[in-house]
Amino acid sequence: MPRNVAPYGSWKSPITADLLASTYVGLDELRIDGKDLYWNELRPANKGRNVIVQRKPDGTLTDITPTGFSARTRVHEYGGGCYLVQNGTVYFSNYTDQRFYRQDPASDPRPLTPLVDMRYADSVFDQKRNRIISIREDHTLKTPQAVNTIVSLDPENESEGKILFSGNDFYSTPRLSPDGTKLAWLTWNHPNMPWDGTELWIADVKPDGSLGQAEKIAGGLDESIYQPEWSPDGELYFSSDRTGWWNLHRWHNSEVEPLYPMEAEFGLPQWGFGSHTFVFESQDRIVCAYTKNGLWNLASLNLRKKKLEPIETSISQIDRGNLATKNGHVFLIGGSATEPSSIVRIDLSSRETEILHRSREITVGKEYISIPNAIEFPTENGRTAFAFFYPPKNPEYEAPQGEKPPLLVVSHGGPTSASPSTLRYEIQYWTSRGIGVVDVNYGGSTGYGREYRKRLNDQWGIVDVQDCVNATRYLASRGQADAERLGIRGGSAGGYTTLCALAFTNTFKVGASYFGVSDLELLAKDTHKFESRYLDKLVGPYPERRDIYRARSPIDHVDGISSALILFQGLEDKVVPPDQSEKIFEAVKAKGLPVAYIAYDWEQHGFRRAENIKRSYEAELYFYSKIFRFNLSDPIEPVIIENLVSETKPAVSPIEITETL
Repeated sequence: MPRNVAPYGSWKSPITADLLASTYVGLDELRIDGKDLYWNELRPANKGRNVIVQRKPDGTLTDITPTGFSARTRVHEYGGGCYLVQNGTVYFSNYTDQRFYRQDPASDPRPLTPLVDMRYADSVFDQKRNRIISIREDHTLKTPQAVNTIVSLDPENESEGKILFSGNDFYSTPRLSPDGTKLAWLTWNHPNMPWDGTELWIADVKPDGSLGQAEKIAGGLDESIYQPEWSPDGELYFSSDRTGWWNLHRWHNSEVEPLYPMEAEFGLPQWGFGSHTFVFESQDRIVCAYTKNGLWNLASLNLRKKKLEPIETSISQIDRGNLATKNGHVFLIGGSATEPSSIVRIDLSSRETEILHRSREITVGKEYISIPNAIEFPTENGRTAFAFFYPPKNPEYEAPQGEKPPLLVVSHGGPTSASPSTLRYEIQYWTSRGIGVVDVNYGGSTGYGREYRKRLNDQWGIVDVQDCVNATRYLASRGQADAERLGIRGGSAGGYTTLCALAFTNTFKVGASYFGVSDLELLAKDTHKFESRYLDKLVGPYPERRDIYRARSPIDHVDGISSALILFQGLEDKVVPPDQSEKIFEAVKAKGLPVAYIAYDWEQHGFRRAENIKRSYEAELYFYSKIFRFNLSDPIEPVIIENLVSETKPAVSPIEITETL
């Protein structure tokens, strides 16, 4: 059939904002207990509630978390590791009161911690002593910041917990040896983040449950340790980036021994608790996931022969290190360019891959799906940066001859994070309408080694912006994007990159910031403990280098903004408070540029409610249609746009980033 001829951006798509938001569930925290599989499911259609789901061997799914509860912890604000399962009993943190609960089969949850502001995460069960060992974040003390410790909890009775280890700023990953005689854990202090430098400690566990003399066995200020894990025969394994890459090591004969050195990452930045990139199939075999050049791989490592064998699978992305093994199978949460994030089972003998549960049902034909191209492109100082490029694709449409597509640059959050290549309708929403997307893994992203990750040190707001700008130059030079119709969008740290790109370059005609940082000084003064010293390495020590904070804050350089801007904000955001968006909105409005601001009650750092996700995508599309001047294929509730005139100025061609940085 002949295609309809219509301008880019105006194509009618089956991927609606309603489909994008309401049919999706988030999948995380994969666990195995006995024969049963468990995971934590974020449900935007249920007001962003988190529900622990059980899957029986026969495929029966049961919601474990009852109505009125939401399984989510706020330790470090980003959470993770909110529950554990022991012989069918589920222990979990409840979001609204942050109490830790016990839920026996066919019973209502009952609290194990009092109604005070103490939060719990990353728990393990000590069977030998019938107790739970957990990370606790105490907000009840009269101290400038919350106090983090390792504690033990009684699984039968309510208590605040008994402190096992304290004194440092942060703790994670307490892990008991199989015989219960040793405890391993990670710790770090300000100004380090866990991907900068952590320490791995072990201690004997005394008969009364207290810890003996603790010993540091690996890590330091410039070595990041990830996921300590005991083997079935009682040896301690972990990932370390001492070689420049998060590679697998073990503590053997009182020495750290590398297992399989390679230029690949067997670790992740610890934004949340409880992730795994390797699991023990037996005492002689590890099943592991690693990323190389931004792409994930699954493999089996023979520990005796130190031989790595690839596990061929259609899954090319493994989400947040969600791995588990049982009876010759590996379970994971992952997807591919044509498969959304899903619960997956792989038979380690036959290599048969089975999708057990998807984050969304596939209701859109593959002919509408834009397959990402992994690209490398030149950037500043003779370096190379990386991205996934999604060209426009819709089988029903083609553009008028000679027209080039608008392009949206995605600047991911973190900024110590990475963009995945999994099928995401939030990308296809744009490409199926005729708008190209380039998802940039700028310098500072993970998956490319420690040196690439360190590119952003002292350079946040510069290197990330340069890489986003150079991605557009690369694609425009190849005729794959219209250099006069470029946009940039991002959330959180990606929102900061977006605002910097508008303030310090003339590359983009429009930007969309989701809970983005506009004032670095305000962020340094008013954010949560986990990230309160993050900027020391990304920007500089505060207040000693206040001059840099002011030089790189978009709010102080509104005079450099000549582009349209739309902002989205959760009014309960504790990571990037609402005044960050409100200040930049008022400043851009006063300058006379097209600007819109949409804020939501009940939303925090990242939108979780379906109605707000839907409204955001539709509002963003509406905004682009007015700035890029294309007609919408479907009616959308209008957005109040300040200073919008019938004609907009032509986009300015890309230029060098100004010297003010």
